[in-house]
Amino acid sequence: MEAASLLVYIILFLSTLLSFPFIRKQKRGIHLKRLFKLPPGSMGWPYVGETLQLYSQDPNIFFLTKQERYGEIFKTHILGCPCVMLASPEAARFVLVTHSHLFKPTYPKSKEKLIGPHALFFHRGEYHTRLRRLVQNSLAPQTIKKLVPDIQHLALETLESWAASEQVINTFYELKKLSFDVGILSIFGHIDKGFKVMLEENYRQVDKGYNSFPTNIPGTAYHKAILARRKLNEILGEIISERKERRVLLEKDMLGHFLNFEDQNGQTLNDDQIADNIIGVLFAAQDTTASVITWVLKFLHDDPKLLEAVKAEQMTIYESNNGGTRPLTWEQTRSMPLTHRVILESLRMASIISFTFREAVVDVEYKGYLIPKGWKVMPLFRNIHHNPEFFPHPHEFDPSRFEVAPKPNTFMPFGNGVHACPGNELAKLEALILIHHLVTNFRWEVVGSKSGIQYGPFPVPQQGLPARFWKESTSPIQDVCP
Repeated sequence: MEAASLLVYIILFLSTLLSFPFIRKQKRGIHLKRLFKLPPGSMGWPYVGETLQLYSQDPNIFFLTKQERYGEIFKTHILGCPCVMLASPEAARFVLVTHSHLFKPTYPKSKEKLIGPHALFFHRGEYHTRLRRLVQNSLAPQTIKKLVPDIQHLALETLESWAASEQVINTFYELKKLSFDVGILSIFGHIDKGFKVMLEENYRQVDKGYNSFPTNIPGTAYHKAILARRKLNEILGEIISERKERRVLLEKDMLGHFLNFEDQNGQTLNDDQIADNIIGVLFAAQDTTASVITWVLKFLHDDPKLLEAVKAEQMTIYESNNGGTRPLTWEQTRSMPLTHRVILESLRMASIISFTFREAVVDVEYKGYLIPKGWKVMPLFRNIHHNPEFFPHPHEFDPSRFEVAPKPNTFMPFGNGVHACPGNELAKLEALILIHHLVTNFRWEVVGSKSGIQYGPFPVPQQGLPARFWKESTSPIQDVCP
């Protein structure tokens, strides 16, 4: 009897010890709720919140109007979620860097299903750290510098095809093709053409369904995307098996890094993990890079004096390469200061990644306001990039502003912290190479309206910047009216 009583006391004692952290956590949450209030703002209508207001106008105007009314931290309710918006460099750093452990990445399940649940940007902690290190190593400058000849070949091939078509093209759509090819190159190196064609066909189908309404009904874009994603897994499985059979594991491309990985416990990556991260990298690279280059072409087209200055910089390199008969080198891409500043200013003006989503994993206090557990948190990069306090006359395109480095945490075109885009150097390299060959050998003109922005989801010039391209030595073909 005494033994039984002792056992009960021991169980009660252990239960109390085990529950203490939970009670403390609960009390902490209750304590924060009593001490701090929610940020100012409006939650809109029941259920729909302010989603209709968001999509009935330019989303950036929606966020800017809110900031002007409520300040740099405010609440709203969009896309079915209560959200706290943060529009200051300090707040972005708080969420993404110094207190990133209090927040987790969050994406709709429909998106996760198409990319793959093992993709690194759906995760945090040790798995994310390991995968990010692998991706960073495969996209580090010492690795991508070896890709310059191949990227140059792809860029020239692309420009030649635009000029040869003698047609008005959708610049953004065509640049997506180039960015896809560069992505494939960085992941696989030189790949069998049959595999590449199959990857591209199915990836395009997934891409079409990515931003569609997520209903898995036969015939819908999302359903077709799901089927194509399964097919991609099969194709990637074949590529991985072939690489293993040939024992070509020492290649320094991204797939080689994935296949060679082994942690301290001897654990390797399985085929599903590798496939999901390959698709994730393609998604992260393609639209953003294509968007940036599209904006660069628009800004250069709209400013003839700037275009001439960029051309002069590039012609110096072109002439040093014996009139373009020698290939561009990695070192030369590091010696394009004006062109590089044009890319940076295009990134600031367009702010391709206007914001990012995080979710509070606990109740969080920031500057006297409560961010409740489960609420979405959105650092607004574009609001920061267009703040006149950090960038005077923010609506003017002025690359000279980057002659001096921006203040810390005021320029985050690729995000910030452990979830910042690891492929930013590859994106800039692709842009520099394309611009070099474009301004030294080709000319272009924008057709139709030169204003307007469309979102899908990244901002691009209206209709993808319709334009006509031709070789420098020839004249543009004019439309003839009957």
